[in-house]
Amino acid sequence: MQHVVPGDVAWVLVSTVLVLLMTVPGLALFYAGMVRKKNVLAIMMQSFILCAAMTVVWMIIGYSLAFTNGNAWLGDFSRLFLTGLAETWDKPFTLGAGTAAAQPTTIPESVFLMFQMAFAIITPAVVTGSCADRMKFSALLVFFTLWSLVVYAPLAHWVWAPNGWLAHMGVADFAGGTVVEINCGISGLVCALMLGRRLGYGQENMAPWNLSYAVIGAALLWVGWIGFNSGGAMGANGRAGLAVLATQISAAGGTLSWTLVEWFLRGKPSVLGAISGAVAGLVAITPAAGFVLPGIALGIGLVAGVVCFWATTSLKATLGYDDSLDAFGVHGVGGIIGTLATGWFAFGPLTATPATPAGAYIGGPHLLGIQAVAVAATILWCGAASWVLLKITDLAVGLRVTRDQEREGLDIVLHGEQVF
Repeated sequence: MQHVVPGDVAWVLVSTVLVLLMTVPGLALFYAGMVRKKNVLAIMMQSFILCAAMTVVWMIIGYSLAFTNGNAWLGDFSRLFLTGLAETWDKPFTLGAGTAAAQPTTIPESVFLMFQMAFAIITPAVVTGSCADRMKFSALLVFFTLWSLVVYAPLAHWVWAPNGWLAHMGVADFAGGTVVEINCGISGLVCALMLGRRLGYGQENMAPWNLSYAVIGAALLWVGWIGFNSGGAMGANGRAGLAVLATQISAAGGTLSWTLVEWFLRGKPSVLGAISGAVAGLVAITPAAGFVLPGIALGIGLVAGVVCFWATTSLKATLGYDDSLDAFGVHGVGGIIGTLATGWFAFGPLTATPATPAGAYIGGPHLLGIQAVAVAATILWCGAASWVLLKITDLAVGLRVTRDQEREGLDIVLHGEQVF
């Protein structure tokens, strides 16, 4: 009989706290250390305000659109303002209750929705890295409110709701390779392209203001990612343990491979490169964490470090786009690597059940094909929808600060404060 298991509740709550820690203060510090001094408070404010705004949007309607049954494309409105929790707050939650693919859990719905809320918070916060130094604060609030409902919630439903069309196909995405990583990478790239390059890009010195901030932020991201990737097991169990192990190993692999390739090609291993490699390894293992064995996790991290280094240096320079803090080069590219790798290397016994003794997800050509469809659908939907929403935002409030405001810096111009 299904019942609430205190240990499972405790682990998912801890995981939720770790994911929330990734945004505030983790991502806020990580990004603050990599922008110029005149924009430090502005980028930190973006992470902080999105934490608040996305919480309210998720509570009012986002969760209902993402995780109620609805149809294959979108949830319904049965959980608007979290209606119904008064009756179910202390009972075990079944995701997709009443559908053929219902997924019973041993945690209450409040714990599940809060864990997912932390994902809905950090995903748009990552996107801000692509438009750093030049986006209006009003535009940020309008765009990401719309984006969370039009882009994020439907994609989460497709992949993680039992009756979502990608879930029905059998996509394997343990912690958000599509929903979070490819999504924010592609959306970030579209933002960067539509906003245009920063003034002086390619001519002026745009070196990070304070790499010590960025290192602290990256360290918080690394630790927080443990909960990010293992909470999806929905309990304190073997898959959660394996996800923790895979996450740590992949992060280490990404750190080492990025550092070594940069050292070989540029003569010196940089601090910025090491922390970027760690994030690349963490991103790439996100969809795979509960599906692959440790050796594969190391391989995913090693590959991600090298390929994401190439994407943020050679590819970015060749195409000439200004993805300020490399949301696309690290999150978009790393997410694609991890999602496709899951399709080939998923270890069946990790998802074995009495109904599927060989495993629900078995790596090979069939699963790889499903993963490729998921990657393509994510790229197309996130890219097209983000473009439309940015156009709407531009018409409503304008996207970019003026040239004079950008030169002066967003801290003073938008918030009337500055770092001394």
